[in-house]
Amino acid sequence: QVQLAESGGGLVQAGGSLRLSCAASGLTFGSYTMGWFRQAPGKEREFVAARSWSLGRSYYADSVKGRFTISRDNAKNTVDLQMNSLNFEDTAVYYCAATPVITSTNSVDYGYWGQGTQVTVSS
Repeated sequence: QVQLAESGGGLVQAGGSLRLSCAASGLTFGSYTMGWFRQAPGKEREFVAARSWSLGRSYYADSVKGRFTISRDNAKNTVDLQMNSLNFEDTAVYYCAATPVITSTNSVDYGYWGQGTQVTVSS
């Protein structure tokens, strides 16, 4: 019943911006930490950002800190990822995920995943 659906991926030039959105259904959205992960070809899935459900804290990977911003709207059951100053290394499939663990940045704690959306950064 739980479904996470990402949107907003696409092709963007280096230095540009892109905003991803994830719509959640089938869960009590306000009781879950929402996270973003990404996976590039030939590489492991890596943590990008997360927003807790009770502590009001945001967490970011060092590689995106200062460039990406995660936000959530509990009334709409959505979580967004604003990506600025994109570079080639940001090219990956981006996944939305949910976990009841409050502070987790570990993919193993996330039990619900979206299908992913492709982000490609060109020169």
